[in-house]
Amino acid sequence: MEFVKAKSEFLATWGKLASEWGINRTMAQIHALLLISPNPLSAEEVMEELRISRGNANMNLRELISWNLISKVIVPGERKEFFEAEKDI
Repeated sequence: MEFVKAKSEFLATWGKLASEWGINRTMAQIHALLLISPNPLSAEEVMEELRISRGNANMNLRELISWNLISKVIVPGERKEFFEAEKDI
């Protein structure tokens, strides 16, 4: 339970800081989620975790890719796209 609270606080704080820097809050929260995730996540997992729409998730994932902050990952046996963040920032 402690981890869930810490994760929630981290995502909220990262999003708030980003919006103060002029960066989209949702994009920052997706980045934060991928930073702390031990495994690559699918767009559906991102949508579920952050409670955002498919369009919002896809638009922000593409933008994070264009900024080279995240990348697509191939997961053997899966047809979905998965994403992971560069951990060494």
